[in-house]
Amino acid sequence: MSIDAMGLRARGWTGASVRVRLAAIAPDAGADSPETEDRMSKALEFFFFIGSTYSHLSVHRAEAHARAAGVDLVWRPFSVRTLMREQNNSPFAGKPVKMRYMWRDLERRAARFGVPFDGIPPYPIDPDERANRVATLAALEGWCPAFARAAYRCWFLDKQDPGSPDTLRTVLEGLGHSAERCLAAADADTVRSEYRAQTDRARELGVFGAPTFIAGSELFWGDDRLDDALDWVRATDAH
Repeated sequence: MSIDAMGLRARGWTGASVRVRLAAIAPDAGADSPETEDRMSKALEFFFFIGSTYSHLSVHRAEAHARAAGVDLVWRPFSVRTLMREQNNSPFAGKPVKMRYMWRDLERRAARFGVPFDGIPPYPIDPDERANRVATLAALEGWCPAFARAAYRCWFLDKQDPGSPDTLRTVLEGLGHSAERCLAAADADTVRSEYRAQTDRARELGVFGAPTFIAGSELFWGDDRLDDALDWVRATDAH
């Protein structure tokens, strides 16, 4: 494995994400690595947005399902809000009947899968998308799953906006990270550029909502398509 690939893995990037990063560093880097090819074929990209209601389910259960299937789950925070504005896709605004169904559906699915749910949380949240930029930093550094789950617990169980600086400080310190460092990094150009890049990539892939799972060139939208996406990765890898 190249030094660059080792460095990327140390930062929490695995499988397909290593290949994407290596391509940005040097187009031919890692091209002939059997390990990179093998892990890339078993990777499922998980595009999520802290602020997406159904992502609550996937954030809590996707990693365990992927691990059981022998698939690498690559966490991709992105701005679904940006894409939805561009696509004139507003699923719940001005649609109280649909929103009422959504909350009840979430409650049923949470009970089915053992995902914590304690009544309707505040919605919408995080107008500055600060929690998602912190998630982007966490993805770069390898602690995104823990952060995403903690952010959703604050939102759904504690009924707090996970994008508020005070809530983020509590979450970050609870995870053993310097809140001041992380909040400063989340506002810096490097993380903002990465967040835009993942949003641009989601747009190119045809993503229109969250959560979305990408297996190769195949798109699976919604928490209820998680198992379909994992089956696709395994079937593709088998061939």
